[in-house]
Amino acid sequence: MPSSSTMPLSPDPPFLCADEAAIAGLLDAEPHHMPEKDYLRRCRERSVDVTARLDAVNWILKVHAYYEFSPVTAFLSVNYFDRFLSRCSLPQQSGGWAFQLLSVACLSLAAKMEESHVPFLLDLQLFEPKFVFEPKTIQRMELWVMSNLKWRLRSVTPFDYLHYFISKLPSSSSSQSLNHFFSTSSNLILSTTRVINFLGFAPSTVAAAAVLCSANGQLPLSFHDRVNDEMVRCCHQLMEEYVVDTCPASVKARITEPAPPSSPVGVLDAATCGSCDTPSDRNFAGPPNKRLRSSASDAPQR
Repeated sequence: MPSSSTMPLSPDPPFLCADEAAIAGLLDAEPHHMPEKDYLRRCRERSVDVTARLDAVNWILKVHAYYEFSPVTAFLSVNYFDRFLSRCSLPQQSGGWAFQLLSVACLSLAAKMEESHVPFLLDLQLFEPKFVFEPKTIQRMELWVMSNLKWRLRSVTPFDYLHYFISKLPSSSSSQSLNHFFSTSSNLILSTTRVINFLGFAPSTVAAAAVLCSANGQLPLSFHDRVNDEMVRCCHQLMEEYVVDTCPASVKARITEPAPPSSPVGVLDAATCGSCDTPSDRNFAGPPNKRLRSSASDAPQR
């Protein structure tokens, strides 16, 4: 399969921004599609397992590249992952199965939202996973994720702003320059998902900073009067420090020691009986019993 650096990077954004009013609507909505405000602090304090998070993001980006999913799909997957973790806690001493199950469920949900063709749930579990989950287990996790996201799956992402922000650049008149700016900005945005510091920035800020990086210092007069220039400057500085030199490097997920694939079954039977409206109040269900990999196939998810 082609790498993420060679795949087409011109998705149709969920919200195609054509004017100031459309941007204003996105800016109004974006706070409702971000993790809880204390999530970045908890990541920095290691109350969230940031190593497991990075492994999950690396895996999502690898599968995204393998199936040639759109950049929006990969970003949405991580968005769902972080929003869920900002509301609910997973066991950090679970051998990794809880975070792996969450990452599979989030990628599956994002693919259903964005892709015209979605692989079977068993086929999503690529690259020698330590655990392989039965489709019914993943589907239960999907329900739990959607409940905690309050069914807000059509999230506002940085990609929703790219076309509008790029149009503000002085040299964005030609189709060739537009494609260059969009491709470079898209790769930068995907690279930010691996670094927790970018969780402190709104999608509009990340988009503006990525456009600035792709433009090599060509400064627009203003992206939008509601986009904070100082926050964009800070995000741009972090982007140059953390991701510009590595983008669009191929993603290399760390794979732990190989083990016979097994599948926790019934993980969410108790957890899905109620909602998790209060952030971090509910703990994940205890370690499940393991069963051998199921050979049953699941129906395509749309």
